[in-house]
Amino acid sequence: MGNAGTGLDYMYLDGSMKTWELSTFKVNSTSGAAGLTLGQLYQGKGYKSNSSAYLLYNDAPPELPYDMEHGHTKGVVMFDKSQGFWLSHTIPHFPPFPERGFDYPSTGMFFGQVLFCVTYSYEQFHAISEQLAYSNPHVYNCSLPAPLWADMTRLAQLCLRVNPRLPRDRNVKKLVSAKGESFLSFVKSHLFVDDIYTAWVAQLLNTDLLVESWQRDGHELFSNCTLSRHVLNVSGVRLPGPFYFHSHNDHSKWCVSVNPRDRWVCLGDLNRERGQAYRDGGLICTQNALIYRVFRRAIYSFFTC
Repeated sequence: MGNAGTGLDYMYLDGSMKTWELSTFKVNSTSGAAGLTLGQLYQGKGYKSNSSAYLLYNDAPPELPYDMEHGHTKGVVMFDKSQGFWLSHTIPHFPPFPERGFDYPSTGMFFGQVLFCVTYSYEQFHAISEQLAYSNPHVYNCSLPAPLWADMTRLAQLCLRVNPRLPRDRNVKKLVSAKGESFLSFVKSHLFVDDIYTAWVAQLLNTDLLVESWQRDGHELFSNCTLSRHVLNVSGVRLPGPFYFHSHNDHSKWCVSVNPRDRWVCLGDLNRERGQAYRDGGLICTQNALIYRVFRRAIYSFFTC
């Protein structure tokens, strides 16, 4: 998560830690978490490899115009026949085209962002490709080695920018990480015209949610208590340090259960904003105790109904 200090500082968390730690590296460093993860693509010249598949997608792609026709979704998928990673994030104009080398956009310095990376075995990328199809990503760079074409037909369609036929307007699927952690992937197409948090995720998980998303004046959806499960907007975030910022300065999108016993935390693509009801996108949810605890503690204030 960025936006501390210079705009290039970031907090980092993995399964070996107890809470967020301020990295000694900047987010644009090839030695930082994002730089090392994506170094498999950039520094190892993974984009020239015939063994690794990768997909870069962003509705605000680097060097290209903003794209309203595709989903409001951003990320990187990279894998070989053994395993790989799915990195979902909220950063416009990121990451660069592979031949440009790793960097971080200046536009990403002004607002808080979040990156969420999970390692999966090869077999899981069939389900991930299916979920991506629902979110209708703007794929701006892609490589799928010939030996994988027949096996990864959905990913091949995304690479070719073919709009796949989908049986419904949304989909939820269980994913299992390489270490056996369970995740729930929620995705909606533009045909499901509603707030993903209130109308679907909170009700299906059967938990009241606190949602942190970019709150632009005049565009936001207010806290909603009309359905059996309520959704409340976060107004302020505080990270260890302490670093405090208002939702108006935070471009990240995530939510947590109000009740600690439910322990759900989701990270994703869509803001609680009227226009985003019409966009494709999704959330990745987990009941991992560490991830839940650090995000729940990060909530400084919120709006009740």
